Amino acid sequence: MATGRGWAPRQLLRCPGLGPPAGVTGLRKGPGVRPTSDLLKLYARHRECCRRVALDCALSLDGMPSEILLKIFAYLDAVNLLCVGCVNRRFYHLASDNFIWVRIYSTAFSPKRSNWKVNSVEKTAVSVNLLSLEDKEAGYWKKEYIVKQIASVKATVARLLKPVNPYTGLPVKIKEALRDVHRPRWRSLIARYSLSDLTETTLMGCDGLIQVFCLSPGLLVGLWKRDEELAFVMANLHLHQLMERSTLGSATTPYELPPHSPFLDDAPEYGLHGYQLHVDLHSGDISYLCGTFHNLFSKKEYIENGYVKLVVISFDNNTQHVPLIGKVGLSWRTNIFEGCIKSCSVMDVTLLDDSGKPFWCFSSPVCMRPSTSPCDTCDFLGQRYCVDYVDSEGRVHLDLVWIEETKEYFVVNLALYLSVAKINHWFGTEY
Repeated sequence: MATGRGWAPRQLLRCPGLGPPAGVTGLRKGPGVRPTSDLLKLYARHRECCRRVALDCALSLDGMPSEILLKIFAYLDAVNLLCVGCVNRRFYHLASDNFIWVRIYSTAFSPKRSNWKVNSVEKTAVSVNLLSLEDKEAGYWKKEYIVKQIASVKATVARLLKPVNPYTGLPVKIKEALRDVHRPRWRSLIARYSLSDLTETTLMGCDGLIQVFCLSPGLLVGLWKRDEELAFVMANLHLHQLMERSTLGSATTPYELPPHSPFLDDAPEYGLHGYQLHVDLHSGDISYLCGTFHNLFSKKEYIENGYVKLVVISFDNNTQHVPLIGKVGLSWRTNIFEGCIKSCSVMDVTLLDDSGKPFWCFSSPVCMRPSTSPCDTCDFLGQRYCVDYVDSEGRVHLDLVWIEETKEYFVVNLALYLSVAKINHWFGTEY
């Protein structure tokens, strides 16, 4: 390069096995000396040659001897070792080495050391395993480790999910189980949504800042009123089989339920009987209505328009009417703003059949609207409202009355409409 002291390509001497090109050694002279064009071309060719030699001399990780790579892989844990095995075929075979995995297996699953034993149980287990390394096929201890880890997680989950809530028929500690087995690297697709389907028919409500839309199943989308940009997304997931859906699926494919085996209906001529409903109307941590209703039934003659009606709370029975506790509204919050959508809430429904099996479960945002349907059998001093939910398996209809004196809503009617197709599929019958 050009400096105040002249042109001196000293860096050429740093390439191993190469000296400066012929005619270049005499380039270093006093200040102001400039090389000829031929010498410059010669120097450029020599630099390119040095660059190629340097690239050839560089040793890539894949070019290392297998013994060195095995030594490096021995310092990795199980997760990183599995990741390394995804690089290429050679790394996969090296990362499945039995000597590496038997150490990981023994460390993870060796019996605990007893206080009264002198010998190390871990060392004994390792020595026994090392003796059988020659008899095992490549990757044997890797497979054993993975199988044992899966069995260990399943045992932990089964232990947590064993206690069942007698009212909902669902595991009591399902939230603890999800926290125990979930890891940040695990992803499972539960449902697919298309935000392009947002229309006025899915509008749930609005306040001064946002308007909210509902997408089935149970997704609430908030858009800013001013520019209709996305404000927040809120998912409402029912606890029924949430464990399977969130862990047994993949990032692209949701978990599919196993084929349903019909349950035996011991008295199909009497219709549905002995059903139990647990309903929770809430807004996040605030619950407005939470109750369990037993011994629900419906006769076969109650079938109408492809639905079987289950009456939970009747207009005529005043003793069944219950109030909503608190001010009904769906709270939302972003990093900057927060608000509440009036008359909106989340409804969780769990319906158990006569044997205690979950028959119909959902969690979805619902909206309270002024009722326009006439009611000949009821005479209430107050404005009537209704809440409706519908999906492929059934419908829920809720009637409420606003009592001005006490400033609260009273539930005066609650009915479930179960799809006949769902009942026939459940019991293998023909209603």
